[in-house]
Amino acid sequence: MLKNSPGAMPVDRKLRLISARRSPRLGAKGGRRVAQVRVNHGLRRACPLETNGTGQVQCLRVELRPPHEQTEAKVDSRWVAPMPDATPTVLVIDDDPDVRASVGRLLRSLGLGVQLFASIADFLASDPPDGPTCLVLDVRLPGQSGLDLQRELARAKRGTPIIFITGHGDIPMSVQAMKSGAIEFLTKPFRDQDLLDAIQLGLSRDRERREDERALSDLRERFASLSPREREIVIQVARGRLSKQIAFDIGIAEATVKVHRSRAMQKMKADSLPELGRMAERLKLVSDKPRRS
Repeated sequence: MLKNSPGAMPVDRKLRLISARRSPRLGAKGGRRVAQVRVNHGLRRACPLETNGTGQVQCLRVELRPPHEQTEAKVDSRWVAPMPDATPTVLVIDDDPDVRASVGRLLRSLGLGVQLFASIADFLASDPPDGPTCLVLDVRLPGQSGLDLQRELARAKRGTPIIFITGHGDIPMSVQAMKSGAIEFLTKPFRDQDLLDAIQLGLSRDRERREDERALSDLRERFASLSPREREIVIQVARGRLSKQIAFDIGIAEATVKVHRSRAMQKMKADSLPELGRMAERLKLVSDKPRRS
């Protein structure tokens, strides 16, 4: 149920509730339920008036700006949902200008960023996009082939998802591309929807990869903030060593080991020893299997 605030304009355009989340920054004792909304009108504010025990929004108050206030209007940052990742970009490499133009028009009509290249050399000379990316790549190109580029990107550990398109494909070629990690192998002429489905999958995978890399980078920063003694104890804990065993190995009191371990867990934001162990495993701090002696 939607209610207008006193004096606000009636809701005369589509408004859709996307989700509700708990924001720890907006109030004490568990935070405050904040609704994230998408609205194609001048949004002034959206906040819940009522929630039930499961956290679902029962009543949402919406304030809309009058039309004359919508130009250059600023919304209080406390009510704005976090911005998503940067605009997705599709990179298209094809030496056929008609194919490049056709694919470019299709993707731009859907609001996607597009970069078009006539050759692999042009692609390699460009700067990579900041947001989620996938590559639509012709197999047969002048000079270096699409399969050659796939191998080159793999050696450089660039995990850009690749969708191959070709007018001269064969089964061995498609098998080789798919075994090397391609999302899809499409033969020209292909259906627009088949290409869009593959691109959607590729962008989704690249978005997940970027999020995973950001999380791993944050984890490395937390581990770097530990003292040398705390790092040593984290590694020993990840190997399955007990506090008394660690104390004996490094020659300090067991109580001191527990203090260092507690501080390390706080800095690493680990709620339990198993979670700390998983963090150490993700950081590859322990090469052998956990053991107890």
